[in-house]
Amino acid sequence: MRYGEKDIEEFDIDAEENWWPNEHEKNYRIDIELPEFMCRCPRSGYPDFATIRLSYVPDERVIELKALKLYINSFMNRYISHENAANEIYDTLYTRLRPRWMKLTADFNPRGNVHTVIEIDSEKA
Repeated sequence: MRYGEKDIEEFDIDAEENWWPNEHEKNYRIDIELPEFMCRCPRSGYPDFATIRLSYVPDERVIELKALKLYINSFMNRYISHENAANEIYDTLYTRLRPRWMKLTADFNPRGNVHTVIEIDSEKA
């Protein structure tokens, strides 16, 4: 097993080092784009690719970027629908960050002539 595979396999989103204190009281927005998301179709096993866009206004903590990368990469061999992947990522991050506001967009590459975009916004959820 290569070191990257080992890092992904052993990754624990709940580890304390994944979360940093937010040192700023003012509202500011963090925008992160992860263009290499991959999971597998639960029916066919074919790979599904997406760009994940995360925007949030932190409250007491922020996520460490390497931790976010490893978390997103942990989906690559999972058999999970587009909707379930987007909702799981949103729920996991929202629960642990407890941001003032958060929006997640999962923009899946077209497959079989179908293009899916899933958007979850804490103001609308």
